[in-house]
Amino acid sequence: QVQLVESGGGLVQAGGSLRLSCAASGRTFSSYLMGWFRQAPGKERDFVAAINRNPSSTYYVDSVKGRFTISRDNAKNTVSLQMNSLQPEDTAVYYCAADSGPWRVVRTTLVNAYQYWGQGTQVTVSS
Repeated sequence: QVQLVESGGGLVQAGGSLRLSCAASGRTFSSYLMGWFRQAPGKERDFVAAINRNPSSTYYVDSVKGRFTISRDNAKNTVSLQMNSLQPEDTAVYYCAADSGPWRVVRTTLVNAYQYWGQGTQVTVSS
């Protein structure tokens, strides 16, 4: 079992940056692929980015490509999301999630593929 705790959210002006972190408990962190999702008020939870157990494989939703970077440190049991050039439409609660399944690009975008979730951290981008 994995417990996930996000941090790093906050209020930022459009064009600014934030770095989200997700700390995982347990000794098997490296056996999970990790994802970041976000949920705006009144909307469904949407995929943002994912990273494989081997950090050389990553995948992003088109709207954040070139602005967001996902990374992980298996020695520290952490996964991060560096967010640059933030826009008001990036405002949401951001969640990290862990999946023990295989790395398949389409699968990584599915909420139901992930077994463990953090509690979320609020990101608000003002215009």
